[in-house]
Amino acid sequence: MQDFFDIQTWHPLTVHFPIAFLSLSGLLSIYLLFKFQKTIAQFNLGLLFLGVITALISLYTGDIEDGKVSRTLCDPTILKDHENFAYYSVYAFSACLVLWSVKLFASYKKFKTLFISLIFILNLAGLAGLVYVGHLGASLVYEQAAGVDVPSEDCSDF
Repeated sequence: MQDFFDIQTWHPLTVHFPIAFLSLSGLLSIYLLFKFQKTIAQFNLGLLFLGVITALISLYTGDIEDGKVSRTLCDPTILKDHENFAYYSVYAFSACLVLWSVKLFASYKKFKTLFISLIFILNLAGLAGLVYVGHLGASLVYEQAAGVDVPSEDCSDF
C-alpha cells in the first residue's frame, strides 16, 4: 500500500485539476471571443490562473515520477512526448493568461484583432495539447503499466 505522503503518488492526484480548469477555461475563452461578457471573462481569468498553477504542480510531480517510471517502460519515447506536450500546453495557456489579463485590464484597441486571433489560436493549441497529453498519459498507464504496482497472483500483498 502506498503512503499518502509519498510524493511519487501525487502525479495522478494533481493532474486532474489542470485538465478540468484548463479545458473549461479554453472552451469558455472561445465562447467569450464571440460573445464577450466582463463578469464571465473575469471568472474565466480565474479558471485560467488556477489551471496554469495546478499544471505547474502537475509538471513538478510528473518530473519526480519520471525518474521512477522511465526505467520500466518498453517505449520511453512516449513518456518524453507526454512531458514535452505537457510543457507546450502550459506555454500556450500561460500566454493566454497574459493576453486575457491585458484584454481585461489594459487598453489594446489598436491591436484588438491580433489579440483575439492569438487568444483563439493559443486556446485551440492548448486544448489540442491537453487532449494529446491525456492520450499519451493513458497510453503510458494502460499499455505500459507506468507507475502501476502489479499485485501478486494471489493478492497476498494486501
